[in-house]
Amino acid sequence: MAKRMILMLLAMVLLVGGILGYKLFGRYMMNKALAAQKAPPAVVSTIEAREESWQPTLHAVGSFAAVQGIIVSTQLDGAVTKVAFESGATVKEGDLLVQQDISAEEAQLASAQAGAVLAQLNLDRAKELRTQGTNAQADLDTATATFQQTQANVAALKAAIDKKTIRAPFDGRLGIRQINLGQFLRSGTDIVPLQLLDPIYIDFALPQQNAAQVAAGQTVRVTVDAYPGEVFAGTVNALNPNVDGATRNFQLQATLTNAGGKLRPGMFGSVEVQLPVIEKVITVPLSAIVYNPYGNAVYVVENHGEDGNGLIVRQQFVQSGANRGDQVAIIKGVKSGDTVVTSGQLKLRNGASIVINNTVTPGNSSAPKPDHP
Repeated sequence: MAKRMILMLLAMVLLVGGILGYKLFGRYMMNKALAAQKAPPAVVSTIEAREESWQPTLHAVGSFAAVQGIIVSTQLDGAVTKVAFESGATVKEGDLLVQQDISAEEAQLASAQAGAVLAQLNLDRAKELRTQGTNAQADLDTATATFQQTQANVAALKAAIDKKTIRAPFDGRLGIRQINLGQFLRSGTDIVPLQLLDPIYIDFALPQQNAAQVAAGQTVRVTVDAYPGEVFAGTVNALNPNVDGATRNFQLQATLTNAGGKLRPGMFGSVEVQLPVIEKVITVPLSAIVYNPYGNAVYVVENHGEDGNGLIVRQQFVQSGANRGDQVAIIKGVKSGDTVVTSGQLKLRNGASIVINNTVTPGNSSAPKPDHP
């Protein structure tokens, strides 16, 4: 009985071992077949890293300010008898804006001018008599003082009339009218804003460590969100001599041409101050960089494969520098002439086979322009 049980156990062991061995052999052959199959090459786009000349820049955000800007206001009390401008109009220096009531001043001026004529006659007569010795020196002095007083009265009335005849003090563009015909205006009442828009200032600040790099006359490039893709050029015209004690920044002012009046006081813009040096840098598109927690890298194309033919990629860690448009400067890791992958990196690993298709490639411009107007 025991012998029969042992034989049965041996038979079961042999059966199970045979089934297990068959399955293991099948899996081994399948893995061998899969290992023999090569993964198809990944399709990527590439570009050649190149050396370019970049002019270093300092970046800041600034606010536009008018070269000359005021709110035209009254100097004397008086009713408005004429409004000679339209809101938003462009005016020249000396153009009439508002006329206040000057009827009383004109009547007083006529009386004062008549008095001045009489005083002139009396002065001339007193001088003639004095030469003849028929009057006293006191009479001549009185006539002279009277004449001067009448002249002063005439000048004062003319000044009052001029102050009530409000003219543009400089060329510029008017804002929205704030007074109406017939309105009685008190001294200091606002009439209309007036701004000189061409040229225009932009005020901005830079950290104190940049103080030695900036001087008057350096070129600036300004962009604003309102006009994407458009660059406004200007020059630095002034630097504050002191550094702000709270921010440790120093203030600068640049002047820009603004012939079309696109830039308005109060707008903000992105400022690039171009430094007077030229640097040689290796550039690649931003899309070529693979960002990893342990370091940024690019895939460099090499002209050999496992069988000596084809193309493979090598993962190369890099140290990147400044960005400019679609491009990034490579400080370390890539040399001029290296071919780097610009798209398709998600399918790659170190040593992967590739096929290059550059029908469509990412942007690679240091000053890209938007597709929309």
